[in-house]
Parts: sequence; structure tokens; C-alpha cells
Amino acid sequence: MADADPPPLTTTRPGSISRGRMALLFTVMLVTAAGNTAMQSVMPSIGTALGVEDVWISLAYSWSALLWVVCAPIWARRSDRRGRKAMMALGLMGFVVSMTLCGLTLYAGLSGWIGALATLVTFAAARSLYGGFGSAAPPAVQAYVASRTPRAERTQALSLIASSFGLGTVIGPALAPLMVLPLLGLGLVGPFLCFAAIGMAALVVLRLRLPNDEPQFAARGFAAPYSSGSGAPSDPDASFEEDGTDEPKARGEPGRLSWFDKRLRPWVIAGFFGGHAQAMVLGVSGFLVLDRLGLRDTPTEGAGPVGLVLMSGAIATLLAQWGLIPRFDLGPRAATLWGLAIAAFGTTVLALGATIHTIALGYAIASLGFGLFRPGTTSGTSLAVTRAEQGQASGIVASLAGASYIYAPALGVWLYNHSDWLGFGLIVALCLGVLMHGWFALQSDRDLTGATGD
Repeated sequence: MADADPPPLTTTRPGSISRGRMALLFTVMLVTAAGNTAMQSVMPSIGTALGVEDVWISLAYSWSALLWVVCAPIWARRSDRRGRKAMMALGLMGFVVSMTLCGLTLYAGLSGWIGALATLVTFAAARSLYGGFGSAAPPAVQAYVASRTPRAERTQALSLIASSFGLGTVIGPALAPLMVLPLLGLGLVGPFLCFAAIGMAALVVLRLRLPNDEPQFAARGFAAPYSSGSGAPSDPDASFEEDGTDEPKARGEPGRLSWFDKRLRPWVIAGFFGGHAQAMVLGVSGFLVLDRLGLRDTPTEGAGPVGLVLMSGAIATLLAQWGLIPRFDLGPRAATLWGLAIAAFGTTVLALGATIHTIALGYAIASLGFGLFRPGTTSGTSLAVTRAEQGQASGIVASLAGASYIYAPALGVWLYNHSDWLGFGLIVALCLGVLMHGWFALQSDRDLTGATGD
């Protein structure tokens, strides 16, 4: 009996997940989200210390984002065949190895052991491990939860898992300055190695405490966007039929869903160009803090202010998604249009910011807007198609979000380095352009929520 699996996931009803196991799944997502945002808060300072141009720091993420777009759907399908626990472990291992190698590479570069170009190339290669293998965890977590919870509990359970990413984006920037450990000689690479150690601890607990896959309800893994990593579909019940049972109805396989399907085209256009604006704001913000606060000569001191700005944006995003959308019952079109208008205003405030307070305020307002926009386009894409097409629609949403992070952050930084107003002007223009497009092209919320296209 020594090699037996841990006890099954039961509480008072078959099929529900114990709080301890749900906390473990929550932690898997929380650790990766916090680690990635902690990395983003120190990378502008590291690039400055290495003497590397800002645009190359942004481009170092591009290969990882591209791999995520390609690999996330593959791992989502494999999680259905090979087991969700195995895919979670693979994703966590990809995160741990990537963060460790990234930290060691940057330490070598900052110590002068290797040149700046070699440091950047090796960092990009190490980061690609996260894009290639880290993308295995989010869809596996989502499917694991969905396959073990009855319909009455499923939406709440998946929403809880999705919220782990939002919480992680707050925790990561808050902890990053505390993990800069000059006394241990780690300096700016401290957050990389600290989160690698935390990820390894989560992996060990996952292996020991989570049972192997014996799903009690059918579910499929969904490709998770590179920018969110939550692994939750836009509609948590999208892959299940509303027939009063927890089993999907047998029906023919739907036809292949195209990005240019007339039902999806307006939402795809909005998601693509609006997503580029969001990615540019994220790419530029860290370097803006260093420039406006005069920290280019002392990059180690930049980790704290950059982390504060990113944390303010993360809190604003949570306010939008956990507070404003449910409080005002915003539909997809309303959330998208209001979000873009607010994001354009916030970007303008950010462009004018000269102190940490105004920069954080501008970034928070922009993040609040994008926090409305992203769920709006995601839910609009979901509601525009039938229930049988939800898996394909989820894949399109994931690809759109990932595509925004392949080159848009680097483009925004490149334009910003040439002219502040050129960079921010393009972001505002994208927001306003998509706002005008959405005003005329997006289907009304009443038509979307009242449609019976299934």
C-alpha cells in the first residue's frame, strides 16, 4: 500500500473537490503568474544594467510568446489523453527550469562573465522553455477542475481558478523588490531564483498530494492565452450541454471555425488590435518609470517603482473584472467599448506622468480599461458561436491574445525610444480606432445574450 495513490477527491458529495486540493490547484496558477510579473518588474532595470537597448529586452519575450501560441493547443489536447496531473507537472517543471536558467544567465551577464549579446540570446532561449512547456499547465488545471465538479459547482470552481492569475499579478510585483538580495550577491536576479524555488516546492506538493486522473465528469482542456495564463475558458460551462446533466450531449463534430467567420470577424478585429494596444502599454511602462524618475544610472533602484506601477495596474484589472463587470452587469459590447475609452484616457495620463504617483495612476486607469475590454471581447467571441463551437472559439481567443505579445511590446518600446508621443500616440490611436469599429460593427448585448443559435 506504500505506493498507492492519495485518497480520492471527495468531500460530502461525490465529484466535488476538497478545499485542500483546490488550494493546491490555485497555487499552481498563482506561482506562475506571480513569477512572470515579478520578472517583468525587474527586466527593464536588468536591461539598463547590461547596457542593452530597451527594444531588445522586449524582443527577448517574442519567441516564448510565439511558442505559447503554437504549443498551448497541443498540450490542451494532450491533457485529455495523457492525464491532467502529468501536464500540470510538465508545465510547472517548464516554469522552474526556465526561471532558473534565466536567472543564472542574467547573473552571468551582470557579473561580466559573458557579453550582453550572449546574455540576451541565452535568456531568450531559456525563456522559450516557458512558452513551450509552461503552456501545458493552465489547460490541464482547468480540465482537471471541470471534470471533477458537477454543473452546480463548476462555474464557481473555474472562476476561482481563473482568479488565481489576477491575484498573482498583484503579488509578483509586490514581492519582486523584496527578493532583490544584495547581501547574498543575487541582486536583480533574486526574483528569478526565488520563484524557481517556490515553483519547485509547488511541484513536489503537486506530485505528492494530487491524485492521478480518474475524472468523474467529461471535460476538455482549453488553450490558455499567453497573457493571462489562467486556463479558464471564456464561458466555464461552454463545453457542456444544458440538459440537466453533467455529461455532454452526443452530437456531430462541428465544422472548422475560421477567424474570418462573419460571426466572429468583428470580435476578432477588436481583440487583435485592442490586444496590441494593451501589450504595448505593458511593454513601455517599465522603461517609462526608469526614464521619468531618472533611474537609468541606478537601475537596481528601479525594481521597486516599476513593481509598484505594475501592481497598481493589476489591482485595477481585478477591480474591473471582479467588481465593475458583475456590479453593472456589463455585456460584451458595453465592456469592450467602455474599456477602450477608459484605456485611451489612462494611456494619455500615463504619457503625461512625471512622478511615480501620476505614472501609477495612468497605468491603473489604462489597466482598468483593458480589464473591461479583454473579458468583453472574450465573452463576445464565445456568445457569437454555438455551444458545440466553444472549444474552437477558445482556441481563437488564446491565439489572438498570444499574437499580441509576439512583437507588439517591442514595437511599442521602439517607437517610445524614438519619441514618447509617437509610442503613446499609436496606442491611443489603436484604442480609438477599435472603439469606432466596435461602435458600428459589434453585435448588441441584447442580441448576443438573447440568441438561441445552439
